[in-house]
Amino acid sequence: MRTPIAAVLAVAAILGFGAQPALASDEVTWTVRTASNSFGADRSSYSYNVNPGGSLKDALVVANRGKKPVKLAVYASDGFTTGTGQLDLRGHADKQTGVGAWVTSAQKSLTVDAGKTITIPFTVTLPGNATPGDHVGGIITSLTAPDATETVNVERRLGIRIKMRVGGDLAPALAIEKPHLSYEGGRATLDYTLHNTGNATQSADQAAKVSGPFGWFSSTAGTIAAPPELLPGETWKVSVPLSDVTPAFWLTGKVTVTPRLTDASGSTTSLKPVTATAHAWAVPWLVAALVLLLIAAIVLGVILYRRARVRRKEREDARVRDAVAEALDAAARP
Repeated sequence: MRTPIAAVLAVAAILGFGAQPALASDEVTWTVRTASNSFGADRSSYSYNVNPGGSLKDALVVANRGKKPVKLAVYASDGFTTGTGQLDLRGHADKQTGVGAWVTSAQKSLTVDAGKTITIPFTVTLPGNATPGDHVGGIITSLTAPDATETVNVERRLGIRIKMRVGGDLAPALAIEKPHLSYEGGRATLDYTLHNTGNATQSADQAAKVSGPFGWFSSTAGTIAAPPELLPGETWKVSVPLSDVTPAFWLTGKVTVTPRLTDASGSTTSLKPVTATAHAWAVPWLVAALVLLLIAAIVLGVILYRRARVRRKEREDARVRDAVAEALDAAARP
């Protein structure tokens, strides 16, 4: 008995590139590209500016480069960023809330004969309450077929990215969450999470440093790899190693993130930097040992001083008692 779809090829590597081949069983090959129309020719992906409640029409071109007919499903899907920083699309059965819900293909499935090309119209229709800002997804052609072992079905997907900016107030915002600094053996690690709390797709430039009290003994991190473009609501964990850090007892790690916003024309704008700090103890063993010895010496000195003071008081009290006794004996004599 064959199981349902057990593996899905990621579309992240092919999103945004037209005329890319997809291979299936029996050497079936097909390609997809954007249609040439009023939106442009030879587009690498779809990009729209649409107001809530608005709609538009476009098309996808599918070509069968193989020697046999190929039957494909066609659907739209929401995009998300994977743990490796690549854009991927949700599965057909997943709940769609953005692009995947707003894009409707004129054909849910089609068969493309060998050597033939078919243009598939699709419609973008936004609800009146569509959230302003950036939404990313894609339109996918999908072939489901058994693998070589014929024990599972494999879905092979080929799609093109759709980037949509919904009209309204654009409010880009990037937050640094859960900053944490650790230190061990001359090395420090500054960990934090980037959170796109706004409604625009953003990346960022990053810088980090660690310093001791009053900013002394500062160590700056090298080039930090830029995070992927984070969709609204997404997070990205960052870990920055710093070497040759001076153990200056109390360390302060500071991260500065400069968000970068890309507009519809492709121009990038740097926004106001965001900063966060974290702290950690970094005590050198030799100094710590000396401090402990000094503390022990002080404690021992205090104890010896107190004991000496008690003995002096006891001797003084004894002398007073002896003097009083002698005086009383002298007064008692006739």
